[in-house]
Amino acid sequence: HHATSSNLDKRGTGDIWVLTVEEYKEASTKTKIMYRLYRNPFVMFIIGPIYVFGITNRFNRKGAKRKERMNTYVTNLGIVALAVLLCWAIGWQTFLLVQTPIFMISGSLGIWMFYIQHTFEDSYFEEDEHWEYVKAAVEGSSFYKLPKVMQWLTGNIGFHHVHHLSPRVPNYKLEIVHNNTEPLQNVPTITLATSINSLKFRLWDEEGKKFVGFTHLKKTSKNQVSARLRTD
Repeated sequence: HHATSSNLDKRGTGDIWVLTVEEYKEASTKTKIMYRLYRNPFVMFIIGPIYVFGITNRFNRKGAKRKERMNTYVTNLGIVALAVLLCWAIGWQTFLLVQTPIFMISGSLGIWMFYIQHTFEDSYFEEDEHWEYVKAAVEGSSFYKLPKVMQWLTGNIGFHHVHHLSPRVPNYKLEIVHNNTEPLQNVPTITLATSINSLKFRLWDEEGKKFVGFTHLKKTSKNQVSARLRTD
């Protein structure tokens, strides 16, 4: 993901599905419907955690090595064994009442954190020819400035620009690196209040170099029609 993040020609590895304005315009009706469903907040943050953490993560990726495959199998067996044990000890109804909210809240927040760290108005996306690793890290990954308690609960991952620039920096030193490296302090900064605005971003506008919503398509269409009328 770090090696291809914000690269328009190498999207897909660990990324949230992003289409450019032109790609969306040229897409089939089926793709447009699927994309709109995918980018719908309810689908992304409610159904998404169930699909990602409850289903897809329970299977190995194609080409996974033996150690990785075994790790998945052992993890799955551990989850099943623990669930059976708890259902036997406290009853399946109580188990579901406790575990379902935990799973949904943590899963939704996990997807939200990843979403907000790469989906903000003046993010960075380039074709492979012009793509730069450092710019992708510090401009394509946000600094999510959270209250101290939430910063601690999320393991400092709000300093996502530092993490992308150097993944080997441990989470407990991300803030230190940020505070002691002046260039890293001049990066896109998002707060809890401003992060809500990112929910309206749906497409990457290659001309404007920013995220836009679906309403942008209507505006550009009207402008194009007006321009043609003036020309005629």
